[in-house]
Amino acid sequence: MDDSSVILTNGVDGLLSNDHEELSERVSYLEKKVRQQEDEIICLKSALADAIPSGQSSGSRESTKEPLWNQEEGYLKIYLRGRAVNLYAPSSVADYNVSKIANAPEEKLRLEWVYGYRGRDCRNNLYYLPTGEIIYFIAGVVILQNVEENTQRHYTGHTDDVKCIAIHPDKVKIASGQVAGHDKNSGKPHVRIWDSVSLNTLHVIGIGDFDRAVCCLSFSKLDGGQHLVVVDEANEHVISVWGFAKDKPHKLTETKSSTEPVLAAEFHPLEKNSIITCGKGQISFWTIEGGTLAKKTGIFDKHEKPKYVLCLAFADNGDVISGDSNGNIFIWPKGNNRISQAITGIHDGGIFSICVMKDGTVLSGGGKDRKIVQFDSTYKPTGVEYEIPENFGGVRTLSQGQGGLVLVGATRNCILQGTIDLKLTPVVLKTVLYPTFCDDVIIKFDLLTLSHSPLMLTSRKSVMQGHTDELWGLASHPTQHQFMTSGSDKHIQLWDSMTRTVIWSKEIPSGRWLIIDLSTHEIVVSHTDGSEQIECLQYSPDGNYLALGSRDNYIYVYEVTEAGTMPNCKQVTSSSSLREVQWATQNCTLAFNTAGIWPDGADGTDVNACCKSNKQHLLASADDFGKVKLYKYPCCQPKIKWKLKVDKRIYLCKSMKMLTSNIIFGGYNFELLYIIIY
Repeated sequence: MDDSSVILTNGVDGLLSNDHEELSERVSYLEKKVRQQEDEIICLKSALADAIPSGQSSGSRESTKEPLWNQEEGYLKIYLRGRAVNLYAPSSVADYNVSKIANAPEEKLRLEWVYGYRGRDCRNNLYYLPTGEIIYFIAGVVILQNVEENTQRHYTGHTDDVKCIAIHPDKVKIASGQVAGHDKNSGKPHVRIWDSVSLNTLHVIGIGDFDRAVCCLSFSKLDGGQHLVVVDEANEHVISVWGFAKDKPHKLTETKSSTEPVLAAEFHPLEKNSIITCGKGQISFWTIEGGTLAKKTGIFDKHEKPKYVLCLAFADNGDVISGDSNGNIFIWPKGNNRISQAITGIHDGGIFSICVMKDGTVLSGGGKDRKIVQFDSTYKPTGVEYEIPENFGGVRTLSQGQGGLVLVGATRNCILQGTIDLKLTPVVLKTVLYPTFCDDVIIKFDLLTLSHSPLMLTSRKSVMQGHTDELWGLASHPTQHQFMTSGSDKHIQLWDSMTRTVIWSKEIPSGRWLIIDLSTHEIVVSHTDGSEQIECLQYSPDGNYLALGSRDNYIYVYEVTEAGTMPNCKQVTSSSSLREVQWATQNCTLAFNTAGIWPDGADGTDVNACCKSNKQHLLASADDFGKVKLYKYPCCQPKIKWKLKVDKRIYLCKSMKMLTSNIIFGGYNFELLYIIIY
């Protein structure tokens, strides 16, 4: 290799090292855009379907046809996207009346537990409330969790993913903003203001005012929360101010903020009508004057201007403290848009969060170096710093907890809680496990001494754990309160639904299907079939066979023996010949016993998943409209009543299983929803 090649290689390596964090942010941003575009496509399809009159196309006319019962052949004909589908009934079905309306089950649905925390791509989303709960969100649910009592409450008023939250100065009212959804009216991005004690919605603002998503929120401090600043994540990042002096919230003013991303917006706690925003290449100081917003851009003078100003905080004396992508902290005096003090090189990489504690000390959290660094009230490092274990990821947000506790939200979707001396223990986990977790041990880290000591797990400590990438697999134990999940993060996890904890977790190789011993967690068999990934698998009820469904449209069947031979199989092409088969499961959405789960005008993709209870008396389904429905089983009447539970983002449900009296959903954003049947 010549000198020029060496120089070029070194240059490229240096560039990759320097821009690694920006690349990670960019990848996360693009992933978010892809999800938004997928949502927008579904919205457009829905809007187009609503706009086309029913008589304008043959497909539309066909989709409105009524179901028909063929008494002679014994099948029910339904129409999906204009195509007739024959569902053959067992021969025991007699006197079937297609017009009969079946009753709903006596049982009801209630959301019991939500596993997960959105730390990968959201900021400033973790707070402590006077009720003794921590508040955060995942998917379309805002969670209020009491760590000591191991309980959750849920605000489920949103119609799509929550993107940001803000706490009112009274510590009771909450503002939460969401992204654009599917429904043409309620699915528009908006802000909901609600009571954290009663969970009642107080106000809904901004429907029709925001374009893409509400990305930043902040209540005013000096006037007791009479104003709310909102930033729209549209191209021009419009910033608006809303007033609450009257009974009905109203917009006071708005203006275009920046064509670059805005990452934070905060009312100044000691300056009336003062707002600070930050984002890509910017920190801006806004003043509300005469009903309009006046802007001053932060001046960096001799200091290097960062690519991103990532976070903001306020000192007790009114100083604005900013953290940026260069790992620097800048101090902006009250009422000034110039830097008065710079603390450089504090972190290797970006500073994602800064928190001013009640005693005046300052904590900064690094994303790349995963460090928490402590400063005194004069911004001098105290020498106390700690590196979060790699399994948890970097620091996404820091927040004051109960008393002297510190709350840490991490980029791998977990929450840590610690005392002021920074002894951290997991609270809400959604990441890969500690290596010792399989032995029912978590590690308590001491920042001052960097020592660790084992702490035995109880139901009041490690509350949740999950996946850091999309969740695709979900299987419930047939007799115990356990279930297993798998995801694109290459991890499988066995859960206990009673203690709401992970029993054990294991990273597995990709590209193969595996047989694993549940007692030793060791891989017994590793094999490959076909050229595409395996999408689903199932043991036969007697345990003698294993069937694997591949994306290559083949089903691979194995005998469960030491040799693992493949028996001779052939496809049954006549569905009528299977009418007498009693299936062990009911995960197929197209069957006579599930005919009632399809709404009028369904296109065949509306219902994403279904399953029946172990006692075979209930059937649950999840659809494109965020609805979880509970039916009596069998559900063979096209006109049928159901019990409804709306849980946002179930329309992208990937997995669904029913335990003895509970339903588990693997949904969007890697969350798990645990719903009680009562």
